[in-house]
Amino acid sequence: MTARENILARIRARQGKSAAPGADEREAVRAHIAAHPQSPRPRAEWEPVARFREQALRLSSTVDEVEGLDAVPPAVARYLNHHGLPLSAVCWREFAGLDWRAAGIDVEARAARDTDLVGITGAFCAIAETGTLMTLSGRATPATVSLLPETHIAIVSASRIVRGMEEAWQLMRDGLKHPPRAVNFISGPSRTADIEQTVTLGAHGPYRVHIVIVG
Repeated sequence: MTARENILARIRARQGKSAAPGADEREAVRAHIAAHPQSPRPRAEWEPVARFREQALRLSSTVDEVEGLDAVPPAVARYLNHHGLPLSAVCWREFAGLDWRAAGIDVEARAARDTDLVGITGAFCAIAETGTLMTLSGRATPATVSLLPETHIAIVSASRIVRGMEEAWQLMRDGLKHPPRAVNFISGPSRTADIEQTVTLGAHGPYRVHIVIVG
């Protein structure tokens, strides 16, 4: 036996079980995982979009709401101009067809580099309970676009705002045949309090997270 197997066998022995699980025990575990039962949860007597906005603001994100994707470039331009940020960005491939040029923004659809200051992404879904964005890695959705630039702008459809983490995972299981290499959860700007317990934004990622909710 390997050291790992030996440790697990000793744990099972203290539980009054055989050294290795049998076929019935393995099948019971597989059935439990396949069922994805949910544990008890707090009451959620709130509307998901309103709750998501409230929680995102509490996490130091900023939030805007627009009607339709065509309204996204002007909304992004207003945000960038208001904060004196560069009118150039990188984006995920799915947003390359928006009329960024008419809004005065130069946008390239590619992975981000260390010199890019603004990154525009979508989100697989958003979690209302915590104000969190859930993104999945992939060729068309490079994680660098949300991680490297100082400013991260996320475009989120209101229909993809789910109540909690459980619904987010279920949405991924139902929508994908195979899980992605990485699942990232973004809860506001990057922050740390490692030095003298003082919260500092932008320590390990973007200083700013701006969310545009598309109704």
